[in-house]
Amino acid sequence: MKRARAIVAATLAVAFSFPAYAEFAGKVIDVADGDSITVLDANQQRHKIRLAGIDAPERGQAFGFRSKENLAKWIYGREAIIEELKKDRRGMLAAKVFVDGHDAGLEQIRAGLAWWDRTSAGEQAPDDRELYELAEKQAREQKLRLWRDPQPVPPWEWRASRK
Repeated sequence: MKRARAIVAATLAVAFSFPAYAEFAGKVIDVADGDSITVLDANQQRHKIRLAGIDAPERGQAFGFRSKENLAKWIYGREAIIEELKKDRRGMLAAKVFVDGHDAGLEQIRAGLAWWDRTSAGEQAPDDRELYELAEKQAREQKLRLWRDPQPVPPWEWRASRK
């Protein structure tokens, strides 16, 4: 009996150590930048979404336009699956966004057009943290897009310098 309780307790501990997801589908109707989109769900409700786990260059920053363009070219007007993680301080959903089974945030990192956002790593499942970190490392090593710059300025530093 003690063993059964220990197994149940361990299972519950593992289950509650990962973020809870709510999932919905919708059409991507706007790409604001390389990590922010708007999705229209089946009830015609708009959802502003920040791609969880990444931070893309801002408009006006080097590679900001390219990051937005890259994201838009393969998800704009397409059906997406949204896995909600949380609402951020501005009321936007932070979510994983999938189009044709591909994680849009991870693809932005792989393309060398976004950073893995280590500050939100706690919101990610361990497997996602590993994938995002590895994708950024590989993009850096291959000097893809923003990584061609010997000292690219992360968006959080760029934003802070504008205040």
